[in-house]
Amino acid sequence: MKIPKPIQRGSSWRITVTFENKRYTATRDTAKECEHWASLKLLELKTGRSELIQGIKPAYPFRQLCEKYFQEHGRHMRSARTILIKIKNLDRIAPNIADKSIYDFKPTDIALWRNNRKKVVKVATLRNEHAIYSAIFTYAMKELFLIESNVWHTVAMPGKEKSRNQRITPEQQNKLLEALGWNGLITPVDPKQYVAWAFLFALETAMRQGEILAMRREDLRDGFVHLPMTKNGESRNVPLSKEAKRLISILPLNNELVPISKHICCMAWIRAKKKANLAQINFHDSRHEAITRMVKVRKLPVEVLAKITGHKTIGILINTYYNPDAQDLVEMFNDSES
Repeated sequence: MKIPKPIQRGSSWRITVTFENKRYTATRDTAKECEHWASLKLLELKTGRSELIQGIKPAYPFRQLCEKYFQEHGRHMRSARTILIKIKNLDRIAPNIADKSIYDFKPTDIALWRNNRKKVVKVATLRNEHAIYSAIFTYAMKELFLIESNVWHTVAMPGKEKSRNQRITPEQQNKLLEALGWNGLITPVDPKQYVAWAFLFALETAMRQGEILAMRREDLRDGFVHLPMTKNGESRNVPLSKEAKRLISILPLNNELVPISKHICCMAWIRAKKKANLAQINFHDSRHEAITRMVKVRKLPVEVLAKITGHKTIGILINTYYNPDAQDLVEMFNDSES
């Protein structure tokens, strides 16, 4: 059956397919997305109609469900990029279930996937992939009404690994800046230098990489930056230190403060830490370092610190992100006696 041509309506596109005198319509951001939806819809209708009449469930490959989930739901989420990567790489991540019908999934299939996957990735990655694929089955159950239960819920995942406590020393900081080709004083002019700027800004504010990349000049206030949307779905105000204000002052007067994408930022960071021989340092470790410095230098109480960092659970803030070394504890203990 020939795929109809999408029709542009304002900034979006609309497509309609007809099957057995019934019309099915969808609206998407691009013509290509419309055509993709139409091809999946027609396949779904043509392969399933006669068998459904007989009470037989047609094969519904997991891959097809993943694509439908992303188009209908996942692409609108803040984690859309991660979800898309896990779906596009199904053949590598989950070869034993990629083309298996969702009606034929058994706990043993998922347990086999889990056991094979944990041999090649960290537990955190495995748990993240399990959560995404499980959410896709929940979508099939609660939104599409294709299945009655989520088989992913029946398979136990490994417990969380010990939280990272990686700190960033001044020497490591300087090596990373050198690898990124920036001295911290001049206006950034290329992507690598903007990554270096974001790194220093993170050390001053404890902001996440994504929050820094999303900043706009209109978000700057008198002494703080307003984040209209953060990872936990809420807004947040982050106070700016003198150094953070200085870093902002050397940027060009554009509305987009850091004009690079997350992908470019990640790739530049990976190359820089390899060049600096600091493979163990993640960009997110800057958040650990910044929070620990805030406690040590500014003596901020935990309830104030949580407001700055956006942590709703104090336990996570204290046990995961606050990473004092033994000397830090000794100094704070002695300061309390003076």
